[in-house]
Amino acid sequence: MPAVSSTLVVGSGLAGAATAIHLASAGVAVDLVEIKPDLATLGSGITLQGNALRELRSLGVWDQVQAAGYAFDVTGIRAPDPNGTVVAEIPDAKTGGPDLPAAMGMPRPELARILADRATEVGVKVRFGTTFIDLTQDADGVDVTFSDGSAGRYDVVVGADGVRSYTRRALGVNLETRSVGMGIWRAFGPRPASVTRTDLYYGGPSYIAGYCPTGENSLYAYIVEDAQDRSALTPDEQLATMKQLSQAYHGPWDEIRESLTDPTRVNYTWFETHVLDEPWNRGRVVLIGDAAHTCPPTIAQGGAMALEDAVVLAELLVERDALDQDLWDAFMARRYERAKTVVDASNSLAQWQLDHVQGDIPSLMRSIAMLTSQPA
Repeated sequence: MPAVSSTLVVGSGLAGAATAIHLASAGVAVDLVEIKPDLATLGSGITLQGNALRELRSLGVWDQVQAAGYAFDVTGIRAPDPNGTVVAEIPDAKTGGPDLPAAMGMPRPELARILADRATEVGVKVRFGTTFIDLTQDADGVDVTFSDGSAGRYDVVVGADGVRSYTRRALGVNLETRSVGMGIWRAFGPRPASVTRTDLYYGGPSYIAGYCPTGENSLYAYIVEDAQDRSALTPDEQLATMKQLSQAYHGPWDEIRESLTDPTRVNYTWFETHVLDEPWNRGRVVLIGDAAHTCPPTIAQGGAMALEDAVVLAELLVERDALDQDLWDAFMARRYERAKTVVDASNSLAQWQLDHVQGDIPSLMRSIAMLTSQPA
């Protein structure tokens, strides 16, 4: 008999949706609440490494993901010269196994829709525009009051509600989320025929200028600069700023720049990082995904780490027969060091660029590929 028969999941991102799907598929009653009003508000584009694709396959959504995304096995490195010259083509490690692509780009709202549909299919009760306002736990369960006036009691509550986790604050967990020192412009737009993989341009006026195909007709492009306050810019000014920064980059960027015309598809955020010391649970409430660990997207492992949290937690909750300290210890044994290693590696890559030093990038990337090629 599973350790739990009822679960509340807070947050419908990768970690939350995946946890809900795995548990509901095993017969656990699952409620999922998401404070955002709908799926369309859940971001622009995402790069998924092979180990993330492996977990998506375990959720039963690989066929839909494959159809909606854009797969590739090589990353290009281009120079910030007048031709956008290709200086290296690096085969990406197939961390999900030989039968899956090395990487895939997808529109975030489309991935969110696929996961939400799968969650509904397996019996998860999903409510958007809703969150909890009170958690009270005892030795046997957690009483929850929701923002819509309803209430429920659950065996366990999973806080998968992101970097600014309300669940984390409600538990009184103090965690410093700090700026890495970089800011990233992102824009979602049409894919030129010349873009068939991720290319990264290092140097020039910005740290990185890159792009990732997210479908036959879409991509997201990004430029990384020193973190600064861009909040006073209007949407039109944000678009103009990103296009101006991109002027130093050529090749496919010349086509991308001309296609970026919609100010509503541009956003600017800072790279941030944190890792919550173990344990990630307080009694019967546990934090996963960005609520527990987050890092700059320098090795594109954030989504994969969130999905891995979900599969490991769900596996333990289903296979163990008691929600006891042994279960939480087993969860931390499989997740803490692995997630921290990925966060530390992501931060190291960012810091090398900030310091303008030549770190041992190939060695670092090999070590992460070796780690993530093994199932969580």
